[in-house]
Amino acid sequence: MTIIEQIISTHSGGAPVKPGDIVDVFIDTRAARDFGGANVVKNLLDNGLSVADASRTIFTFDCNPGGSDQKYAQNQHYCRQYAREKGIRIYDVNSGVGTHLAIDGGLAWPGSTFVSTDSHANIMGAIASFGQGMGDQDIAAAWAKGAVWFKVPASVRINLDGPRPANVSAKDIVLNLLGIFGANSLLGYSVEIYGAETEKFTLSERITISSMGTEMGAILIIFPTSKGVLDELKKITGKEYLAVTAGADAVYEKTFDIDLSKFVPMVARPGHPEDDTAIDNVRNQKIDSGFIGSCTNGRIEDLRAAASVLKGKKVAPGVVLKIVPATDAIWNQALDEGLIKIFKEAGAMVSNAGCAGCAAGQVGQNGPGEVTISTGNRNFEGKQGKGFVYLASPAVVAASAVAGFITTPDQLPAKPAEFQNTAILKSSVKEKIKTGKPSVAEGKVWIISRDNIDTDMIFHNRYLTITDIKEMGQYSFDNLKGYEDFAKKAKPGDIVMVGKNFGAGSSRQQAVDCFLSLGISCILAESYGAIYERNAINAAMPILTYRPGIIAELELKDGDSVRVNFETGMIVNLRNNTEGKIDKFYDAQMAIYKNGGLL
Repeated sequence: MTIIEQIISTHSGGAPVKPGDIVDVFIDTRAARDFGGANVVKNLLDNGLSVADASRTIFTFDCNPGGSDQKYAQNQHYCRQYAREKGIRIYDVNSGVGTHLAIDGGLAWPGSTFVSTDSHANIMGAIASFGQGMGDQDIAAAWAKGAVWFKVPASVRINLDGPRPANVSAKDIVLNLLGIFGANSLLGYSVEIYGAETEKFTLSERITISSMGTEMGAILIIFPTSKGVLDELKKITGKEYLAVTAGADAVYEKTFDIDLSKFVPMVARPGHPEDDTAIDNVRNQKIDSGFIGSCTNGRIEDLRAAASVLKGKKVAPGVVLKIVPATDAIWNQALDEGLIKIFKEAGAMVSNAGCAGCAAGQVGQNGPGEVTISTGNRNFEGKQGKGFVYLASPAVVAASAVAGFITTPDQLPAKPAEFQNTAILKSSVKEKIKTGKPSVAEGKVWIISRDNIDTDMIFHNRYLTITDIKEMGQYSFDNLKGYEDFAKKAKPGDIVMVGKNFGAGSSRQQAVDCFLSLGISCILAESYGAIYERNAINAAMPILTYRPGIIAELELKDGDSVRVNFETGMIVNLRNNTEGKIDKFYDAQMAIYKNGGLL
């Protein structure tokens, strides 16, 4: 049998298996991440299922190690609560990439089976283990039953013949393979790689190559164990493992003989990992940022390669270089070896361990129009941000960051490229026409009898990246209990009436602009937070203060129609025609209001 057939056979009762067979496969280690983990728990609870074996079950919080996103933080806490109840181990936000933790911690080993909500769980092919990324329901089934059904895939053998060029890294090898096979030629296959040079590949190099099996459409890229890798695993885990190889008469559906000596340093062009080209074809492409990390290239060898380029040099002016080790242990090793010092002195930013740019919550994302060169495994549009992402090896990324453009360590310029002043940023507003601003507002009143409503209640910080005022209104009050649906019910012209210290807290302008976006005609409060008051006046958002007792005096009820005169301070309850006085605009406020705002 092939390697994958052997592993599946030993985990499904021991009988021989062949491609196309469907069997229940026992899973040695069952993982869920912060991305998908909450849904795994929900699937278990909703279906009345429990955990078959907590000792084989783990959470890995690697997508958002900072918990900087509210939904990630919520999901992480939800998973922690479940883990406490069930006695499940958590590799929390300080740990690193789950697949690497599994390898380094002996949770996966040669001949084992491992599943995770990580599509790159097939990285386990690096140690001749069967790793699979699966959806939330699959993982929930694995947690509940200890096994999942699986269709035995056909196997393909790739023989890498000839010597390995000195300047070709593991990342270059897998990019060359992607260039040959594309994204779907190996779809659904288990790919075994052989060759005299592959016997010399280190654990880190095998991880880099196996991790991009997903991008090739393969079930996994699997290497037979070598003495060197078994020795590395023993050193890391303290455990001795048996060799795993294919049978001498293993049957492969296809065999490919490829000349490794013809491989060259490569990059993947933005949009598709398989759109690969020799570096010479994109050399001198100006970049805005670089990223070194991910499950593909966050090992200590990768960091050493980057440090060898960066030592004694500086990141080019205006370029940002972000470096994220795969695990906390690797981070600490980099610290002990002086690599962190080299990175910092070069001007790079070093983050805590995790998935980084591949996940939308940690460093490594780029913005619209930004050109990034990255060691990640994917550069699909929008995957690592809204810019353009080239994929390359750690040494190439480091060299490019120093040069300011895509290049190799052997062709660093005497002076880095600098950005030209191209005046690409232009206003989206063609012309602002000043029109007369009404001095009277009339509309339905929302009476919210609460003091100290802060800016997080008005417009939560999870929306602070929004810069288009048209998008802000929908989030007004969505963090104020009882008024989460305010934005859906409010109508243009409505008036908001609140208590003391409205707009306390942060200085965010969006807490004013969201009401302008909704068309709220004015806000009445007993008093305002100092910064909020200035923000509102400067944005020409009509705000006025009233004295205690005016609500009772006017017999105001929630939903009444009222009229407010900004110049005189006259307020009228149109339901009963009762009049009262509140504080009118002061002169500076009126001048700014009539001007359409401070600017």
